[in-house]
Amino acid sequence: MVGPGKPIDTNRFFVVGVNNLGGCHGSTGPSSTNPETGHAWGADFPVVTVPDWVQSHARLADRLGIARWAAVIGGSLGGMQALQWSIDFPERVAHALVIASAPKLSAQNIAFNDVARQAIITDPDFHGGNFYAHGVVPRRGLRLARMLGHITYLSDDGMGEKFGRMLRSGDYQFGYEVEFEIESYLRYQGDKFSDYFDANTYLLMTKALDYFDPAKDFGDDIVTALQRASASFMVAGFTTDWRFSPERSREIVKALVAADKKVVYGEIESVHGHDAFLMLDPPYINLMRAYLNRVAAEVAA
Repeated sequence: MVGPGKPIDTNRFFVVGVNNLGGCHGSTGPSSTNPETGHAWGADFPVVTVPDWVQSHARLADRLGIARWAAVIGGSLGGMQALQWSIDFPERVAHALVIASAPKLSAQNIAFNDVARQAIITDPDFHGGNFYAHGVVPRRGLRLARMLGHITYLSDDGMGEKFGRMLRSGDYQFGYEVEFEIESYLRYQGDKFSDYFDANTYLLMTKALDYFDPAKDFGDDIVTALQRASASFMVAGFTTDWRFSPERSREIVKALVAADKKVVYGEIESVHGHDAFLMLDPPYINLMRAYLNRVAAEVAA
């Protein structure tokens, strides 16, 4: 998606990618050292929200001397941030691209997040979030959280197409070890995730998802919230995404239309479920390219 000649064309755009506060891949997060104690922040790291992240992005933009973005782009939780940018800093966003996202989480999504968090919190190696001091990682909890999450990111069609009911040994073993290829895949994903991702960061990010509700400060009216925006919008959803279904994207579009905002909507056929916004589905790439060509032409005019 990003690079010379790609939809987000680095020959035409100056691109800034931000790792959010509370993360574990570059920014300050729970595994970072608290300067007041000399130890990892751990459980003392504050809960952060999508508006907090947008405020931090704005301060970064100030530092870089960027008064206005040609476009703010995000998928899933990133799409929520793009939406929040358009509300909190309307004068600083020309276009907002909101992909595979939602105006707020459904009860089902909050439930999935809590089950994943409980898997981590109840791991004996979690130690109330201060596992760093014990020299351990709540690996079992992270594995389960990732396995559950990964199931919700995929579609039934996609899993069926890739794995079906394939058995590793060719026949049932009548036990509880890995027998089906899908089981092997999920355990591999869980093991890999637990090797590189911070447990406290997982908790923080899922909580930020739960708390996202830009309408809350506007009488629970998303139309009123979006009336603050001055950006043009592109909203995209994917047919097999059941975690952030196309219906949720259409909710955003309906609210934008009611708020009298310019919006383009694309609903992409894909077998990849929620993960589709990370995939190279040609219709999705073409939609992004077409819209960003328009953004580039506007900037050059």
